[in-house]
Amino acid sequence: MVYLRTIKLLREDFPNTKEYPFHLPSLRKLEAIELASSVTFFVGENGSGKSTLLEAVAYQCGFHTAGGSRNNFYEVHRSEASLGDYIRLSWLPKITNGFFLRAESFYQFASHIDQMGSESYKNYGGRSLHEQSHGESFFALFANRFNGRGIYLLDEPEAALSPKRQIAFLYVMRDLVEEGAQFIIATHSPILLGYPGATILNFDESPVQEVNYRDTEHYQLTRRFLEKPDLFLDEK
Repeated sequence: MVYLRTIKLLREDFPNTKEYPFHLPSLRKLEAIELASSVTFFVGENGSGKSTLLEAVAYQCGFHTAGGSRNNFYEVHRSEASLGDYIRLSWLPKITNGFFLRAESFYQFASHIDQMGSESYKNYGGRSLHEQSHGESFFALFANRFNGRGIYLLDEPEAALSPKRQIAFLYVMRDLVEEGAQFIIATHSPILLGYPGATILNFDESPVQEVNYRDTEHYQLTRRFLEKPDLFLDEK
């Protein structure tokens, strides 16, 4: 299911500044992103703008930009969405259920859930996220908090997941997509990028371009390394 159909950048309203992220080539020439798949990946080097745009989408969805849904309210330093007021979203149909996962501030989100009381644990596996390993807490979120008809924005979910857990997450994604979920994911993981039928958008291109899985740098580099790990560091 595709609820969010278009992400439009209001470039004419960009401030006249060379500060991040308004100077990024990936954004300066981008007019809109049309979403046609239930699963869309944003890829690119650090600083390419993929996480910043995802954060802006979360802001426009009304999700907490440090992580959470429309029902999570807590203070986190530097959780504002710098690009949030410079995009517009087009929906068909509009949906409000969903979640924004931001790996780098997940600790603060877990603390927020603790402050809400033990009753809130039922949505996260029945116990505090802080009482689970990093990977377990992520999976508790995916398996218990995510449910079918909703939009899920994930910023580098692989950060806490082993390769085995990443593959397990692909199964979770498949089940949720079959129930009506839409995913937009910023990632560096060649495992997650292999999700069948997903759209992959490359933020290293200006403007952003769709790319085939096997043509991504993530796939190419990983394949080269796995084929000849003993010779890899000798390559120039």
